[in-house]
This record gives sequence, C-alpha cells and structure tokens, in this order.
Amino acid sequence: MYPCFLMIGRAERFRISGSFRRAFPLYLEQIHSPSDIKAYTTEQRRALAEEMRAALIERTSHIGGHIGPNLGVIEATIALHTVFDAPTDKMIFDVSHQCYPHKMLTGRAAAYIDAAHYRDVSGFTSSEESVHDIFNIGHTSTSISLATGLAKARDLAGRRENVIAFIGDGSLSGGEALEGLNVAGEMQTNLIIVLNDNDWSIAENHGGMYAMLRRLRETNGMAEDNLFRAMGLAYRYVADGNDTEALIEAFRAVKDTQQPVVVHIHTQKGKGLSYAEDDPEGWHRHAPFHRESGMSKKPSAPDPCLAATVDFVLAEAKRNPNFVYLSAGIVGGINLSPAERAELGAQYVDVGIAEEHAVAMAAGLARGGARPVFGTYSTFYQRVYDQMSQDVCINRSPAVFLTTGASLYRSTDVTHLGFYDISIFSHVPNLVFLAPTSIEEHLAVLRWAIAQTEHPVMIRTPFGGYAESPYPVRTDYSRLNKSVVVTEGADVALIGVGNFAALATTAAEELAHSGIHATVINPLCLSGLDAELLTHLKEKHRLIITVEDGILDGGFGEKIAAFYGADRNVVVKNYGLPKAFFNRYDPAALAREHHLTAPQIAADVRVMLKESLIK
Repeated sequence: MYPCFLMIGRAERFRISGSFRRAFPLYLEQIHSPSDIKAYTTEQRRALAEEMRAALIERTSHIGGHIGPNLGVIEATIALHTVFDAPTDKMIFDVSHQCYPHKMLTGRAAAYIDAAHYRDVSGFTSSEESVHDIFNIGHTSTSISLATGLAKARDLAGRRENVIAFIGDGSLSGGEALEGLNVAGEMQTNLIIVLNDNDWSIAENHGGMYAMLRRLRETNGMAEDNLFRAMGLAYRYVADGNDTEALIEAFRAVKDTQQPVVVHIHTQKGKGLSYAEDDPEGWHRHAPFHRESGMSKKPSAPDPCLAATVDFVLAEAKRNPNFVYLSAGIVGGINLSPAERAELGAQYVDVGIAEEHAVAMAAGLARGGARPVFGTYSTFYQRVYDQMSQDVCINRSPAVFLTTGASLYRSTDVTHLGFYDISIFSHVPNLVFLAPTSIEEHLAVLRWAIAQTEHPVMIRTPFGGYAESPYPVRTDYSRLNKSVVVTEGADVALIGVGNFAALATTAAEELAHSGIHATVINPLCLSGLDAELLTHLKEKHRLIITVEDGILDGGFGEKIAAFYGADRNVVVKNYGLPKAFFNRYDPAALAREHHLTAPQIAADVRVMLKESLIK
C-alpha cells in the first residue's frame, strides 16, 4: 500500500493535469452503460475496480465528498451491475453515501475522471440525472421501504424485474429500515436486500442489533441469532464483500428469486485509502485534501457557535449529573469529537440513525427528571414531527432540542435543505421555538432552556448572525414572546429573524445613508408574537419589513402580516424564500434572486416609502 492509496496495474499511471487521462483509453472511458461490463473477465473487473478506486480518490481530493463509504462498495457495485440488468432491474441506494461507483457505471464516468466535469453530478442519487437512479435519496433508512413499494407495483403490473435495496449497517438502525424489513419478510416475492456491513455508521455503531451482526460476521453467517431469518427473510452471507467474484456468485444465486432475501456482505470502509481505513469516522465525508499527506487543502476553522456549544455541553455535564446529550448518529449535530464523547461518558447517548427515537427518548428523560438536549441538523428534524407533537408537546416534557444547519447558506442539496424548520415547528402547541441571533444569546437561551422545567424548547442555532450582540443579553426568558428592540427609529421597522437579525441591522445602516432611521427588532421567539410591541409600532411606522432565513409560507413573516391584517395604516412586506425545493444552488445567487441582501432590501424600502399607498 502506498502512503495514500493502492495504485497497481492499469491504474498506476492515471493522472495528467488533474484529469483521468492516458495514452490509451481507460476502462471507465469506454463504459456508457452497465451492459458494457457484463462480459468482462475476472482480470478486467479487477483492473476496473483499481481505476474506479483511483478515480474516486483523485476526484474527492479536489472537491471532497463521501469518500469512505464509496471506497468500500466499489467491488459490490461492479458485481451488482455485472449480474443484474439495470435499469430494468431496480437498484435503490440507501442515503446515497455509496452511490459514486454506481454513477461511474451508469453513464456518468466523466464526472469522476475529468476534472472539467467533476461538478456535473450530485453527491446523491438523482432521478433527474439518470434513469438508473430511481429516487432522489439523501436521508437514511428508506431504501427497503421504497423497494417494497416498487416490488408490490411490479407484481400488480405482472412484471418480473428484480428489485434490489442496498443499505448500510448504520442505516439499519433507523426505524423505517426495520419497518421495511418487517413488511418485506411476508411479501413472498422478489425482493433482494444487500446489507453492506462495514461495522460503521457515520461514527461508531450504537444499538443492540450490532452485536447480532458481529456474531454473524464471526460465524460466517451461521449464528442462530439472526434478525433477518426471524423476520421471514432468506439469508446469505459473503465474508469478503470486497471480493468481486464471490459477490457475483452470491448475486447470481439470488437473481430472480421469488422470496425476499438478505445478502449480507462484509466490506471495509475506506478501502484502498490508508487515511480512511485508519480513521473511518473522519473520512466518512472529507473536504478536499492533499493525496500525499491526507491534509485538507483549505483547513476550515470550526463553526464558532458549534464550538461554543460543545464547550457549554461539556461544562454543563460536569455541573449537572442529570444532564444528558442525545445524538442520532451524527455526533450530536455539533461535531463532538471522540474524545469529547468519551469525556461525557454515560451523559452522552448516541441512539444511532433514529431521530424519532431520540425525540421520544428525550421526552421520557425529561419526564423522569433528567435534563436532556437532543441536537441534529435541521433537515433531519423533518422526520420527527409526530414525536415532537405527540410525545413531547402534548405532554409538556421540558426537553431541549438544538437544530443546526438551519440556513440557506448551509447544505444546498435538495435532500438536505435546512430552511423549512420555522414553518414546520413554530406552529406546534406548547413548543417554545427560539431563534437567537449571536453566540452570546444562543448560550444564554440554552442555559435558560435547560434550567427551566415548564416548556419543551427548540433552539435554532445561529449561523451567520451577529458577531457580538448589539444589545445586553438577558438571562431569563420565562416571559415568552418578548421581542428585543435593537435600534429605535421611525417610518420603517425591520424585523430580522434569527440568522437574519444581522441582515436587518445592515439594511438599516444602508437606509441611514438616505436619512431613513429604521427600527430594528429581533423577535427571538418564533412560536408567538409580541402583540404589545407590534401594536406600539403602528404609532410611528408605516412599513413593517420581515426578513427570515426560511420559506415564507407558514413562516414568521406571515404571522406578522396576519397580525396587522387589513389595517390600512401599515404595510407589511415579507422577505424569505418561496415554498419550493432548490437543488445544488449557489447561496449568494439564491439570496440575490429573492432580495435577501442588505442593499436590495434598503432599495426596496426607499421605493415603498415613496409609494402613495403608504404615505
């Protein structure tokens, strides 16, 4: 093994000027559909795997991506496309963290061998890209359920294609995956579940089922303790899931099966890249890096708010033995390191990729007298509405929920958008939904939320807000729905929500150059309104502007507009995003398109103040 990755045979001389080029064509350059590899010999498949591994490493070294999981499934992907007949046979890749090799073999190889095309494809399966991608998938534990639907539809139509769900052991902890297994077990039809078991989730696996998977690995699939057989599924084990020929044999044995079957393959996460093999967690997803050293090309400082949150969590755990921090497979959404998780000890609980369970467990912890905090990305909170409503809020369980990555300036893939949370959760009865505007205010709110026992509290962790709070931050937030007046003015009031409070302040500074002195308000609490302040604003303000880092439909701005209703003395203008899905967008361009910049807002205000409607 080289210091960074395996390069032998045909793949040894692959790189010229950052692209995958040689004096003679690569196998990858000749593959336009999976049918092109079906007649390959064992040696050709081995060379193809080398090329794919080298290409994957080269590409991710330039643009980053989910490198560890993809390196581990190259041989399995070659075997799948050798045996099955896509797109007639349907393949569903759970969470899409293992779809890069699939894309290479389904007409998209240029995106992995030519630097000019690196960004032509998404990091997730995409039905817009290819007929070989049946679904757009970015959330985990869904593939088996999706496959059961495809299989049922096939049977109803009288077709006979194979349906294959490809799922990792980490994804198996999600409730939907277990629900899918349960249904699949009694279907008595063609349904093939390939379980890619690399003994890792994003971080380490957590949960009782992983002892069962370990026993299956240790006994070459012969252990009597077998969840899959217990659910009515046939079962087959492949000890070396990086042996293409063994995989081909296993897949041929189950092709056209008329009963649901699990093919359990044991792979190595990060195979072929020494850094990823040695640190599977750190290299699950990685920024662009130097191949020779493994160092990031542009090391980024940790998010200061998340770093401050980690420090707070560690201190709170030492101070309060009843404090518990919950994670659902992504180190709490605040990037807790292995050492920090170890420091928390029993006060850290990783439930695996099972957000619904995490929320319900938090409700139970709070009702039992503990002080739980559950943290995850905004996009994953979309999965827990029922638990938040039923288990937490109806019961007024005073648990605390941190939602991170809640901004149009964070993840830009359509499956990971983080700006729907205001519309989803600000309307749930009994839930106090807070959007602090600075690190200082965030920590004050978090400290209060943990100490109080009256309300369930969701905190929208700020991203891109005030560097320093422009007003004294209070310590007691028990008086709900009390807004903060940042600056006093007249004619126009700018209500900046959470991350965009700073944007409102900057827009007010732009207006000041025109002699317009705006009032700036931080509402802080998004689950209610400061009716007293809003009523008072009518005395001196003709125009109310709301600015939020989220969608307008069901957003905070709509609450303000509804409050003023048909009052002819006040005009309300809401700024935010339309109700839509956006995919792989440029954040700055999207903001400009919807006038979410300070100069644009200021210019609009000048025009509106001159209009006869509000004179």
